[in-house]
This record gives sequence, C-alpha cells and structure tokens, in this order.
Amino acid sequence: MMNLSLLYEMIGYMGSLLVAFSLTMKSLQRLRIINMVGALFFITYGLLIGALPIALLNTLTLAVNAYNLWRMVQQKDYFTLMEIRPDSAYLMRFLEFYRREISELIPTYLFKPGEDQMVIFILRNMVPVGLVIVKQTEDTAQIFLDFVIPGYRDFRAGKFLFDESADYFWQKGIKHLVSAPGSSRHESYLKRMGFELELGRYQRKIQPKVLRDGVM
Repeated sequence: MMNLSLLYEMIGYMGSLLVAFSLTMKSLQRLRIINMVGALFFITYGLLIGALPIALLNTLTLAVNAYNLWRMVQQKDYFTLMEIRPDSAYLMRFLEFYRREISELIPTYLFKPGEDQMVIFILRNMVPVGLVIVKQTEDTAQIFLDFVIPGYRDFRAGKFLFDESADYFWQKGIKHLVSAPGSSRHESYLKRMGFELELGRYQRKIQPKVLRDGVM
C-alpha cells in the first residue's frame, strides 16, 4: 500500500508541474484552464497536510482565474478584415518580427509576398492578430500564409476568417481555398477549420451566407 505522505507529495508535485506547464501556454485561455487545475491540486494538497495558507491562496487563485475565464467567454470581440498592398512597410515589419514562429508553423513560406497575392490582416478589437496571404487563380485561392499571433490562438480568428467572412471571398469570385501541408500543428489547425486532405493538399469550399441559409 502506498505511503500516504508519498501520495500527498505526489499531489503537490502534480500541482507544481501543472502550474509551471500553464506558463508555457501561448493561449491565455489555455493558460488559465491548466492553471486552475493546478490550483485544485494545490488546494487538495494543502488540506491533506493541514497547510491552510496553501489551500486559501490557491482557492483565491482558482477564483481569480475562473472569473477572468468567464469574462473572456462573455466578451464580445469585434472582428474585421483589412486588405493591404503586398509591398506595405508594415507587412514587412510584421513578417520579420514573427519570422521564427511563422517558419516553425509553415516551414515552406518564403517571406516574399508577390504583387499578384492578396494580403489580408485579421483585426480583433482593431488589433492585427492574424495575417492571411493568398493567390487567386480563377475561383480557387492558394493559401501561402495563415498565421495568428501568440495570445490569440483560440481559433476565433480562424472561424471568423473561414466562416463569418465567407462572403468576402465569395464576392471576389473565390469558391475554393487550398493549402499545402505545413507542420503537424498547422495541419491540425486546418482540419479544425474544416479543410480536408485531397491529392496532397488541404481544401475547403467557401460557403457564403446565402448558401448556408439555403437561399439561391
């Protein structure tokens, strides 16, 4: 039978690991959720060993995280798209600033937007949180870059782009989006956004509001 003191220590260590792991999260929402679980372990640990200050401190931590998480869920963010020129100085600075993270996500990206490419920033509460670069050929747009900055990777920017902004692409004559496979993390994101792997490329049909509502 496991020694109780050893069991208590394991609970405390697990709490420490979870809290430390939460600090590595780039998504604030994930950080708070994992931190809350770690706080629960610490509360249990504090009560088991009779350390009331540990239990009280982590109860407060749990409550603060829960409140802020609730505020994040309730917050109504404003999203919009802003198309800019491929030779924009701001675009060049943005790409250079996030070069390392973009390379990790999409290793094949060349960081050379062409004049025939569409460059679109995703704004969240007027903050440029995402960047999409595509090239249109007839009714299909090839995605060269689809990137969201750390701290905003809760999939809301992607859902706004591919679902709520479907009319934006449709009005430009784009009915299909295609993307080459990137890193495993990028492929997981594409699948979550409704892309399907066909003939070595991820593809998704554009569904504007008029079609989603069943009106022609």
